[in-house]
Amino acid sequence: MDRTSGLQIIDKLENSINSVIIGKEKVVELVVAGVITSGHILIEDTPGTGKTLLARTLAASIDGDFRRIQFTPDLLPADITGLNIFDQAESRFEFVKGPIFTNILLADEINRATPRTQSALLEAMEERQVTVDGTTHILGEPFVVIATENPVETAGTFPLPEAQLDRFVMHISMGNLSIEDEIRMLKTIDEEHAADRVMPVCSCDDIISLRKEADAIFVHDDLREYIVKLVQKTREHKAVQMGVSPRGTLWLLKTAKAWALMHGREYVLPDDVKEVAGYVLPHRMLVYAGRDIDLKRKIVDEILKLIEVPAEDWGRR
Repeated sequence: MDRTSGLQIIDKLENSINSVIIGKEKVVELVVAGVITSGHILIEDTPGTGKTLLARTLAASIDGDFRRIQFTPDLLPADITGLNIFDQAESRFEFVKGPIFTNILLADEINRATPRTQSALLEAMEERQVTVDGTTHILGEPFVVIATENPVETAGTFPLPEAQLDRFVMHISMGNLSIEDEIRMLKTIDEEHAADRVMPVCSCDDIISLRKEADAIFVHDDLREYIVKLVQKTREHKAVQMGVSPRGTLWLLKTAKAWALMHGREYVLPDDVKEVAGYVLPHRMLVYAGRDIDLKRKIVDEILKLIEVPAEDWGRR
């Protein structure tokens, strides 16, 4: 796939999703960047803001399989991964795949399941495989988990452990619509059937090709140092109990590469890093003041202002 073809696919994909998800162009852009990086996305927002519709529309646009799991306290790991069932006629166990064997998995209200069930996703999110009764089963590609949380209702929920939060490439919020966009939504959309009307604009193979293009994006050594300094500062900040892990450093680099690709460049700029840092880093931090994501984003913004950006020819190899 050449660069022009890649940009055309990205443009078609964003337009397809934006035709259903009204007034959320930045959110859609971030989700597409997450998919290109092969990362998983955590969306925290109130009910009715379009989280499920976004996931379904994404799956339909890339001609991928879509499965939804409603996380509840009685959900078991086997309900996610699948289990071995004994076939009496064949006198052997047969593995019945769970809903995790898909391209786009919506983990709805993920924090309502017990930690044991939440942990069933860890291997799949990191290794792209699941192990049941000692046998490993490989997941297809692409495989993207879009998990949702409701920030208002906390009764009966189990906060995601830091190890699981670290598996998400970014944490985003849908936010409310403006008056103009909400009126436009009423004029143009029938939510119940909107995603069903979406026609594929690319294939899963196209997404895999875009990932390879993003991996090939050039990053200047000084910019790599800048990224590391940003992450290091999260570990030194007085309000932070635990800073961003090395995995977060890697995801910041990968997401900046995807952002550069989406904007038609063969190299990363400091602005690419700044644009995505507020979505890639905050949820990986543990602060003394609790789990307030807005406070964490303010800390990241503060750090971005503190770290000096070197002046370089960023496209020079």
